[in-house]
Amino acid sequence: MSTAYVVTALVTAAANAFSGIAAITRFAPIMRTLRPALQRAGVPESWLTFPIGIPKVAGAVWLTLGLLGVPLVGTAAAAGLVLYFVCALYTHLRVSDFSPQFYLAIVFLGLAVATLALDPALVLNIRR
Repeated sequence: MSTAYVVTALVTAAANAFSGIAAITRFAPIMRTLRPALQRAGVPESWLTFPIGIPKVAGAVWLTLGLLGVPLVGTAAAAGLVLYFVCALYTHLRVSDFSPQFYLAIVFLGLAVATLALDPALVLNIRR
């Protein structure tokens, strides 16, 4: 397992764990900017638990399990987070919402893509 993969997966897991827990608990500093973005995107606040917070926390937990050696769980988590953030970006784009959450979703998507791209289960090991 490469150092780049471990660091990327840990950063991705930590970011998604914080974001998911902040959504589930409706962490006040986050809600100041998140609430208006939800309204612009037409997403009800009741969705902060599911389908917003719980999948992020689950992705973080599964990425961590993948780092601890559970086969392909980290790969599935990274792929799931890529799909999640593609859908999140689509939700913002369909209503032309370019709030800070839109750009944050791009960062989270980049982290998930990097984690998936560096995943040792997917990296070809070609020896000459």
